[in-house]
Amino acid sequence: MTDSGLASLPASDRPDVAARLRDALLAASFTADGLLELLGAPAYAALARSETVPALRATRGDTPLETLVRLFLLQQPVPHARVAAVLPVEEAVDAGWLTRVSGDEVAATVDVRPYGGPDGEDWFIVSDLGCAVGGAGGSGQQGRQADTAVVLGVGGASTTLAGITVRTPVASALDLGTGSGIQALHAAQHATRVTATDLNPRALHITALTLALSGARVADLREGSLFEPVRDEETFDLIVSNPPFVISPGARLTYRDGGMSGDDLCRSLVQQAGERLNEGGFAQFLANWQHVAGEDWQDRLRSWVPRGCDAWIVQREVQDITQYAELWLRDAGDHRGNPAEYQARYDAWLDEFEARKVKAVGFGWITLRRTGSAEPVVTVEEWPHPVEQPLGDTILAHFERIDYLRGHDDAALLEGHFRLTAEVVQEQVGLPGAEDPEHVVLRQHRGMRRATKVDTVGAGFAGVCDGTLSAGRILDAIAQLMGEDPVRLRDRTPAQIRLLVEQGFLEPAG
Repeated sequence: MTDSGLASLPASDRPDVAARLRDALLAASFTADGLLELLGAPAYAALARSETVPALRATRGDTPLETLVRLFLLQQPVPHARVAAVLPVEEAVDAGWLTRVSGDEVAATVDVRPYGGPDGEDWFIVSDLGCAVGGAGGSGQQGRQADTAVVLGVGGASTTLAGITVRTPVASALDLGTGSGIQALHAAQHATRVTATDLNPRALHITALTLALSGARVADLREGSLFEPVRDEETFDLIVSNPPFVISPGARLTYRDGGMSGDDLCRSLVQQAGERLNEGGFAQFLANWQHVAGEDWQDRLRSWVPRGCDAWIVQREVQDITQYAELWLRDAGDHRGNPAEYQARYDAWLDEFEARKVKAVGFGWITLRRTGSAEPVVTVEEWPHPVEQPLGDTILAHFERIDYLRGHDDAALLEGHFRLTAEVVQEQVGLPGAEDPEHVVLRQHRGMRRATKVDTVGAGFAGVCDGTLSAGRILDAIAQLMGEDPVRLRDRTPAQIRLLVEQGFLEPAG
């Protein structure tokens, strides 16, 4: 991107103007809550689908909030006098946030979308016009093919990564591939120093605008691919990345296409992250990975994990190659273009997959934690079911439980005390009228919302775990009630206890 490409954006070195704009936006209730109240839930949800008609109908008045919605979210020209009653319009024009258009009207030069922070903060995410959500196909230009360096706003992937990120206070955080700056904005709330990188200089400029307009601390912005902008000796307590993970033929759109063969970009990112982490530090990514004929996808992902790191990898969704190609062709708006070009691009995608024997593509989360243990634990699983965001605390607790289990052999486990975690319920499944259930299920109503089958001993054990008695003494009591040999019960039950602890049904008590 040349300097001329950045010239169309607001100046990033005018924090005074950004601060005055922020004050004016807040004064007019141009916030996530304010939008929901003004538009109503259906029109608000439609905006997330890049459908603007309901919001246009809801903003036909002349209140300050309606003016700002039409200006910054709907990209409608607004009379100068109406804007001047709400914003410092001359300063905004001078700094490039607004531009004069035909007649006595002004228009926004960027998309500005209110975004609610995790603790009720009122933030603002800046992006290219028409790209607050969705892909380039929502920009109003035919697939945005003339501008491959477009910067999107907040979509589902962005909020997913923000929700799964561990939010403990840290000294240093790295947002790799920052885009519009949403991850850097979150990190600035709990990291003393935030570094944000991107291959696209336009994205770095927009990140600076997002941080300034949100009243956040300035980040160290660096241009380059993957870890190239990071100095050799630099390490971090937290690394987050929503990378351009789409597996595609070529690198057509900077914001989504990795430009490497297959899933090599995601693999490289994960493998290189280990040496960039401080002891105990976390690296968290969204990623796509190939399901290759004759290869176990879990083994493929285990091979990505760098030495010296625990890992928790969760596959959330799998699409066959036709679904995958169609998804990203629609994302680029190709389905609205020339049918012959659409078919050619579709063919090219399938040719690429078939050449590499790819049958499907998985999507999910990858979390690494740098560990001093000589025996790192790598968990790879499929969990396509609903979860409760945010999951940062759940992910932190997972690794804390891994530490506990790694440090306790079966004898130590039986000496331990456990509690049933909050909001776990027991379900008995069987035929109506049957004296005994066919099986018992423990189900979580928080976090990952897991469900697991347990036997009679496991159900009884979990039901009385309140931290008072050791695991061994509980098993001895169960053995007496069931008329079993307590020694045999102690021998065969630790594996079930380990599973219940690992999956978060039980937690160590003290």
